[in-house]
Amino acid sequence: QVQLVESGGGLVQAGGSLRLSCAASLRTGSPYAMGWFRQAPGKEHEFVGAITWTYGSTNYADSVKGRFTVSRDSAKNTMYLQMSSLKPDDTAVYYCGLVLINRGILTTRSVYDYWGQGTQVTVSS
Repeated sequence: QVQLVESGGGLVQAGGSLRLSCAASLRTGSPYAMGWFRQAPGKEHEFVGAITWTYGSTNYADSVKGRFTVSRDSAKNTMYLQMSSLKPDDTAVYYCGLVLINRGILTTRSVYDYWGQGTQVTVSS
């Protein structure tokens, strides 16, 4: 069983920055990839960004490109989401997910094997 522990959410003014962390408790080995999704009130889950563990390849939703950066610390099995130039539309619960084996594109929730509990990000105008 793998546990994902998220941290770093909070309240920030528009234009500000936050960094989220997601630590994975893997007994052995490394994930294939990890990713971030978010869910705003009354809306569906939305892909934010993802990173592959071996090569560090990243991809992002168009809505966050140029503002958000996904990175990872392989030694700590931890993924980060650096969010800058935040907008009120970024307000949501942010979830991290982990993919053990490559089973498809990382923008799809169904390929993720484990999820964190979510952390609230609120951007005030």
